[in-house]
Amino acid sequence: MSESPYIHNVSMQNFQNLVLETSINKPVLVDFWADWCQPCQTIMPMLAKLAEEYDGKFELAKVNADQEQELAAHFGIKSLPTMKLFYQGQIVDERMGAVPESDIRAMLDKHIVSESDQLVQAAMMAYQQGHTTEALEVLNNALAKDPDNAELKVTIAQMVYGEGDTESAVALLDSLDSEGSKLDAAIKLRAEIKLAEQLADLPDLEDIEQRLSRNPKDLDALLQKSRHLTAKEDYDNAMECLLTVMRTDRSFEDDAGRTSLLELFDLLGGEHPSVQKYRRKLFTLLH
Repeated sequence: MSESPYIHNVSMQNFQNLVLETSINKPVLVDFWADWCQPCQTIMPMLAKLAEEYDGKFELAKVNADQEQELAAHFGIKSLPTMKLFYQGQIVDERMGAVPESDIRAMLDKHIVSESDQLVQAAMMAYQQGHTTEALEVLNNALAKDPDNAELKVTIAQMVYGEGDTESAVALLDSLDSEGSKLDAAIKLRAEIKLAEQLADLPDLEDIEQRLSRNPKDLDALLQKSRHLTAKEDYDNAMECLLTVMRTDRSFEDDAGRTSLLELFDLLGGEHPSVQKYRRKLFTLLH
């Protein structure tokens, strides 16, 4: 048995406890090896070093395939070394041969929940229970531990915006780098904030409809109507208004019909059926 608390010699008798049950809460990397296997001897020190470096974020389980032939056969081990990664009771990844350390790290990192992610999970649970102040405190603590986490910034921005603090939400979005700004959630939140600003300055829909009854080509009224319809979640008709603006005058307010249509796409996300439908219409109109 290894002296490390994170490295275990595993047999058929203790596999259930040390691998399957442990993997419910954290990843367990099972290394099938043998004394005669030179690549196994090469990779073992690297795996042991990673187990110590990750400091308990995953467990390393070593299975001597010669001594535990039944266990090796059960998992279909054909060559050594073979490493299988267990998480939540299931095999989620595997590698064969003396793979480089960077490959093992990448495999582990996909399934290790960071401290900041654990804090986010606790915060979202508190938020769902109505404890917003507590949730925000936990999220800000998580951000202090992981200040470059773009997804965390967006999560906090969504929460403070939901509490009416638009200024803080915008500041968080503005602090994102170029990659973070491309996150779907960040794009959607910006679109929500912009729509709310536009709605705040709009005339009543009844007034807009009266203008359009007098002049169906009142492009400003069509833009305003599209925003009211968006707020009512009547997305298809909102998009039809914007396409009408485009068909009538592409130069109106610097192609406001097209710009507003793209903003609406951002708001709904690419998988929304209205977005898929009107992307095709937009493509046809432009080409």
